[in-house]
Amino acid sequence: MSGSSESSGLTRRAVLRGAAVVGAAALIDPTGSLARAQPSGVFSRYVGTVDGESRRLEAPARFALAGVEWRSPARARIELRTRLRGEGGWGAWVLASVQGHGPDGTSASAPHFGEPIWTGPADYVQLRTDVAVSRVRLHFVAAGGPGPHAAAAAAALPLAQPVLEAGPGQPPIIAREAWAQGHAPPRHLPEYGTVKLAFVHHSETPNGYGAAQVPSILSSIFVYHRYVRDYFDIGYNFSVDAYGRIWEARAGGIDQAVMGAHAGGYNTESTGVVVLGSFTGVAPPPAALSALERLLAWKLALHGVPALGRVSVEVSPSGSDYTAFAPGSHVSLPRIAGHRDGDQTSCPGDALYARLPSLRPRVASLTGNALRLSIAAPVAPVSPGASVTVAGQLAELSGGAPLAGAPIELQQLTGAHVETTVATLITDADGGWSLPVTASVNTLLRALHRVAPAAVSDVVVIAVAPVLTLSLVSSAPLVASGTVTPAGPHVTIDLYRGRRLVASKRVAAAGGNFTARIKRPPPGRYRLVARTAASARYAAAVSPAIGLVV
Repeated sequence: MSGSSESSGLTRRAVLRGAAVVGAAALIDPTGSLARAQPSGVFSRYVGTVDGESRRLEAPARFALAGVEWRSPARARIELRTRLRGEGGWGAWVLASVQGHGPDGTSASAPHFGEPIWTGPADYVQLRTDVAVSRVRLHFVAAGGPGPHAAAAAAALPLAQPVLEAGPGQPPIIAREAWAQGHAPPRHLPEYGTVKLAFVHHSETPNGYGAAQVPSILSSIFVYHRYVRDYFDIGYNFSVDAYGRIWEARAGGIDQAVMGAHAGGYNTESTGVVVLGSFTGVAPPPAALSALERLLAWKLALHGVPALGRVSVEVSPSGSDYTAFAPGSHVSLPRIAGHRDGDQTSCPGDALYARLPSLRPRVASLTGNALRLSIAAPVAPVSPGASVTVAGQLAELSGGAPLAGAPIELQQLTGAHVETTVATLITDADGGWSLPVTASVNTLLRALHRVAPAAVSDVVVIAVAPVLTLSLVSSAPLVASGTVTPAGPHVTIDLYRGRRLVASKRVAAAGGNFTARIKRPPPGRYRLVARTAASARYAAAVSPAIGLVV
């Protein structure tokens, strides 16, 4: 089996954590930053301290979305309202200080940021607070946004692919391109975790928006998340609007366990759905609730997750500050959770949160005969071309009975939501399947049972590490040489005394050969090792150590 170095890569974190989190960071952009330039439609205004109700604040330009940044106190209540120049009065006050999630791979820290508030075209903002709040700054996304105009985006609504009949059947999911229109490049290619539960959110978007405005709303939220907050992409995996339409949000595949940035501390083990609107005092429309139920029934069934009951999840250090728990804690959460169940936030609003107890059994009734498909591969890196066995099992979710004689596709991920079937297998009497595979570079794999009821596995990585040799050429002067296969551009030679690193030298490895001359250390016992850094193509590698006495 071959891997594509240009389109299928791994973050360093993925390899070091044994593929607990799998990233598709492209070799063509080894920093993981696909698009860095901030669009012209993002601007801000410093406000300073706000205590109570502020004066009228004019934005630098007309905007359609606003968000609040502040220094302290962390739990301040901040509301905003907006007004369009020359037309009518102020809009309704909207809570703007809701927290609970932050940029991918980071924890909460001052300054604090509230959720982005889509307002429609406006020129002025007014704030009010329950306490004195310091170092307030307003961030804006321009009216119309740097993305597509709402009417143009709403003209054609292509559906996301693939269509996999799990649970009640896949509901129509509008493809990301319908709102992105080529103007919403993620900063980073997808990272994949697992789906153990689903978080339900609301967006604090004022209710009453029109159907044609939804693409602009999603585009504006993306711009705020991506360019103001520095998320990899829009934070949510899916969005549901007031009209009962389901939208693909974060890129990476509706059928994948794509890590979002929607629930601090839990993103590696969950999927996130935002219902567009503000639901503190009013519940979502029936069409939105119905769509939410159908989406959750399909998505959870596809990943072999029950809709009822609870699951224990580990609070990851990344984003743990948004929770009430210490990093590494094991927390029991509902399989369908409100954002506030895990994080210290009022999301998804009192009225929507109150609907979740009755929503869960309705989702469960839609699930039907769901399946669970597993996959496992060796965690430790292997040498290029080494044969390893990838295996798994297909079983009924309810009761665990194995499914014999079922077709399984083993697929390789070769880019952002690009899967190539490399083998088709048939499960044995125990529902099991296995296949020996070889990989020349880091390779991402998943299993798919395509026929109804469809099921997908998590993504695993076969991590491939170069082979390093090292020999001591001379101890006076101290010279070491060796080889790296496959050849790489650089090798680092480290000299240790006990566990203390006393010298390190990076040398070229042209043609796979390298030689390093290291400054002679004081007398003592030492050991030399050669290593290569992790990259999109390969896992990090370390040579056997050489002992020496100086």
